Amino acid sequence: MKKPKTLKPENILLKIDRVLLGLLFIFSSTVKGIDPIGTAYRVEDYLLAYGLDGLTDLKLILAIALITTEFILGFALLFKLRYKIAAWGTFLMMIFFLVVTWFDATKNLVPDCGCFGDAIKLSNWATFYKNIVFTIMAFVLLFAQKGQQRAKPMLQNIILILAAGGFMWFQFYNYNHLPLLDFRAWKTGKDMKIKNADKQKIYVIYKNKQTGETKEYLSPDYPWNDSIWKANWVFVDQRIDDSQVIKPHDLIIENAQRDDVTSGIIENPGFQLLIISQDMDETNGEAMIKASKLAAALEPESVETALITATGPEEVKKYLKLYNITYPVYYADDIELKAMIRSNPGIMLLHNGVILNKWHYNDFPTKAEIDDLLK
Repeated sequence: MKKPKTLKPENILLKIDRVLLGLLFIFSSTVKGIDPIGTAYRVEDYLLAYGLDGLTDLKLILAIALITTEFILGFALLFKLRYKIAAWGTFLMMIFFLVVTWFDATKNLVPDCGCFGDAIKLSNWATFYKNIVFTIMAFVLLFAQKGQQRAKPMLQNIILILAAGGFMWFQFYNYNHLPLLDFRAWKTGKDMKIKNADKQKIYVIYKNKQTGETKEYLSPDYPWNDSIWKANWVFVDQRIDDSQVIKPHDLIIENAQRDDVTSGIIENPGFQLLIISQDMDETNGEAMIKASKLAAALEPESVETALITATGPEEVKKYLKLYNITYPVYYADDIELKAMIRSNPGIMLLHNGVILNKWHYNDFPTKAEIDDLLK
């Protein structure tokens, strides 16, 4: 009777290496595939940083290609399909990532590599050190014993093609709807009100005209009403200490006069419907008209509606009649609006600062669906 075949310690270590690296690649590609638009933004950052501006129109295609390749390599490693090709592909991809993240770490070309999407944030140096470890792991796999193939090469190819097709469908679903999982600040159910705002401290710094001495005061606890003091001291700077303030977002919303109206909209104690369009020139026109009809239908329900866009006031004017925009229009930075919702336009419903729900333009709600949330 033959003794059962046992794996040598070296083979066990290689298997652990292969499985871990495969799972890491699958995890990394999945969290990026959940939000392909966000990954496309990261690709665009890299293209601009390396002077490849002419390729920015291809950012989404490049993002999907990169994510899919990463997933297939991880899938192939995990299930040991076309192993030699997968091992070399993984090693070469890690060499590419290692070089890119080295430049990021030393020159800070892109502040956020997006290696794990928005799920896990790493500094540029942490990303580089992580890639050193992954590159070593990939290099070791090049010397792994091939072993017995689980299936014929043709069958392995079919399995990999089906896996790639399924993963691409997953990405396109998230592209045409909102991401299945939202790792960003503006997720449904989150309270976006700024807390402890009264604990913000403002310090003012004054310099003595004669001696050059500087003093810092906590405003308003300084002798601003002392005429003699004011004659000898001059304001030079101020600093704000908001370490005790809890800010769930960095959004600043302004009206056409550049007044900050953020808290009045985001922290509206009633129901607030936000129609968000980062770029009115690129928005979906049919969806904008549908959003305007929804806003009109909700007027009797005491739901306040506002459009927030990064397009300038003069450019917005040409769209007011075209899209039946009869509600207030406000302005914000396009980066913040892209973080709020991956749709142009998109809709967000808040109540007392809490996000009740948000919708991609392919899934805009009916009035009845909104009414259910108002109860």
